[in-house]
Amino acid sequence: MHRSGGWLTSESGAGEVLLRGGEVHLSIPVTASDCYHNAQISDYQATAPRFGNRPPLRLSLRARGQGDIKGTAGFGFWNQVFVPGRRRFRLPQAIWFFFGGPANDIALASGVPGHGWKAATINARGWRFYGLLPLAPLGFLAMRSQTLYQKLWPVGQRAINVREALLDSMFLQDFHSYAIEWREDRVVFSVDDAVVLCSERAPGSALGFIAWLDNQYAIVTPQGRFGWGLLDGPEPQKLILRDIEITRLA
Repeated sequence: MHRSGGWLTSESGAGEVLLRGGEVHLSIPVTASDCYHNAQISDYQATAPRFGNRPPLRLSLRARGQGDIKGTAGFGFWNQVFVPGRRRFRLPQAIWFFFGGPANDIALASGVPGHGWKAATINARGWRFYGLLPLAPLGFLAMRSQTLYQKLWPVGQRAINVREALLDSMFLQDFHSYAIEWREDRVVFSVDDAVVLCSERAPGSALGFIAWLDNQYAIVTPQGRFGWGLLDGPEPQKLILRDIEITRLA
């Protein structure tokens, strides 16, 4: 990991972070699934993260994709669930625009597909989640009934404080303006100055800024399906960012 253009950059496998004319290019060339490929910028050191972003603040930037993104990509704030070289696992907290290719199935918000381009919040560090955790094995079985899923999963969704809005993936084909306004009591997501999601389930602890592009997929469903893997990239893929600003709000 090194610092470039004011950000700490991380490159895994064939992933590259390039600065071109004021733009940040997160790039993965044609690749195979035998290796993890990632191009990433952040404002924290991955091996010893200290997060400095707390509400109230605003993240704004312009972004577009290039190529058929297979894995995951996005930008926003999170608590880096895994720390390289450590066994410790953090319960997830995130406020971000997140893209998951078709192989992904992270279906935590009722009525929202487990893949696609989304605005999303999650905050599993709460008493509701800890209270339901001992019941998880029975809950996974119950969720396999569509009737029970519809009745019971809203309780689980509230416990992990998930809110999501599916966006038009066509947005990724051209530059659009994205903004996240993070307040103590809410998070407001906007695309081209139009509000796409307002979540009252805002994480309150410090988080780190991240923008990334990788070749992995994940499966996490209320029915107890879990999985992870790496994907081939038959053509070059990019996430291009410009005008990144994080500003404090009054």
